[in-house]
Amino acid sequence: MRNFKIEHLLFLFLLSSSLIFSCSSSKDKSIDDLNENIIEEEEEEIESKITWKNWYLSVPINNGDGKATSIFYEAIEKEALTTEQSKYFYKNNDGSYTMFTKFTGFTTSGLSALNDKYCRTELREFWKGNQSTQDNWYMNSGTHILETTLHVDFVEGNGRTIIAQIHGKETTGLSGAPATVKIRWNSGMIQVDYYTKPDPGEPWTSAFDDKIDVARVDNEVFTFKIKIENGKFYYALECEAKNLNIDYTLVFDYVGNGYAHQNYFKTGNYFGWNADYEKTAQVTLHAVKTDHF
Repeated sequence: MRNFKIEHLLFLFLLSSSLIFSCSSSKDKSIDDLNENIIEEEEEEIESKITWKNWYLSVPINNGDGKATSIFYEAIEKEALTTEQSKYFYKNNDGSYTMFTKFTGFTTSGLSALNDKYCRTELREFWKGNQSTQDNWYMNSGTHILETTLHVDFVEGNGRTIIAQIHGKETTGLSGAPATVKIRWNSGMIQVDYYTKPDPGEPWTSAFDDKIDVARVDNEVFTFKIKIENGKFYYALECEAKNLNIDYTLVFDYVGNGYAHQNYFKTGNYFGWNADYEKTAQVTLHAVKTDHF
């Protein structure tokens, strides 16, 4: 009888130990699964900040014929940039991207001497992700929105770099490819530089532009928004560190004034300096998204 009690107690002890171990293992597994889900969600959130298929990157490196080098989304997604390219564009630990640039002479339109054209490390939109410079949109139909979140690390020289654009494209029956709207960081001040209606028979150029000082963001993180709706241009600006929350503000009616070019968005670091090969500028891109509907 005594042996039976001992065996019974031993059985109960082993059973309880097994249950405790099983519960502990299940709990540990649940925690591991939860941690994995959190990591996956964080990675998805970082990736969703930029849909790379909708952009290509220009860096001021000779592509072989004196023009800047174009880098397409596959290389960015796979982090397959060359060592030279990675001096101008690279991913940071927090998922943001550093966009460094300087005047090298290698511009998107060809080799440039000092005091002529400007260099850039900049993204150019492919609206539908078709990997073609024919992938553009018109202002006379739909709504078109760019939201770019970044901060400027430094800008040497004259302190000016363009961080976003609406750029016009060569369009049948029209002259030129106008840089229609430029958003400039000027020594900490955000400026809107936009083309207005040209004189009869003249193309849309900077000869007919106007400028607005929006607000000072200095080196803080900010989000600038551009919207074309019903052919009209609006901007908005948010900067938490500066307590800025400027809602969409009407600037100019492009379609109402006869503007008819194809367009695309740009964002990045288009450095307004070409007086030497030494001065540099650096912008950090945290997120960018577009919407067309």
